[in-house]
Amino acid sequence: MSKVKIMSDSTCDLSAELLAQFDVAVLPHPIVRDGELLQDNVTITPDDIYRHYEQTGRLCTTSAPNAYDYEMCWKPWLDEGYEIVHFTISSEMSTAYNQAMLAAEETGHVYPVDSRTLSTGIGLLVLEACDLREQGLSAEKIAAKVREDADKCQASFLVDVIEYLWKGGRCSSVAAIGANILKLKPRIDVLNGNMLSTKKYRGRTAKCFAAYADDMLKGKDNIRQNRIFITHSGIDPDIIELMKEKIHEWQPDIENIYVTRAGGTISCHCGPGTLGILYMYE
Repeated sequence: MSKVKIMSDSTCDLSAELLAQFDVAVLPHPIVRDGELLQDNVTITPDDIYRHYEQTGRLCTTSAPNAYDYEMCWKPWLDEGYEIVHFTISSEMSTAYNQAMLAAEETGHVYPVDSRTLSTGIGLLVLEACDLREQGLSAEKIAAKVREDADKCQASFLVDVIEYLWKGGRCSSVAAIGANILKLKPRIDVLNGNMLSTKKYRGRTAKCFAAYADDMLKGKDNIRQNRIFITHSGIDPDIIELMKEKIHEWQPDIENIYVTRAGGTISCHCGPGTLGILYMYE
């Protein structure tokens, strides 16, 4: 039986501890700062991204690995006789999956998976793949199973600082001004592989996040109970604790609550103060 390595782009937003615990390797996504190509969470961090914007008024932007990047990332594992399952951010949001497919055609023994989601939505599929690896499935069968389950992933975020969405062209200046005046916080859901604004919450930050958590958790009897993620881009710890309380209130049988900090992709587009609750449906 071939050895199987589970890998992902850094857009999976899994913590270093989880990557080590589940034996997952990542390829850092490129982040561009004033024309300089940097590596997500290697040569630039989310706090560096925020600092650059505060100092210059210019946003960092995201890019995608190219086929050569993928080939070089996979080579050490392929040379050791591994077969690889590699996860990318949704192909609707990035060219990463297409580049991974081009690379896999050259290398063989690699099964790219278009997650159709982002952040720890990808992370949920990655950890599912690790579970399947422990059950002894081949790389090909693991990839096929997680592709089937991709549409069962619930990924959403509540955005506190509208400015990054506006500056990045993801909402109009009129909408941004209106949101700030009315204290509106948009919810971004991943639907059919795309990010869409689905609802707006109004009021104090804690009140908005509490209502968001209620919407995502209350009365949901088909959430997988093995794990759930709270993923944020840098936020008041009290909000994280509030989200944990809401999970315990509405989903008391959840086995693992993982709190992770989002990397450069979410941070570039949504800015600080963004938080999401992410899980899989049965």
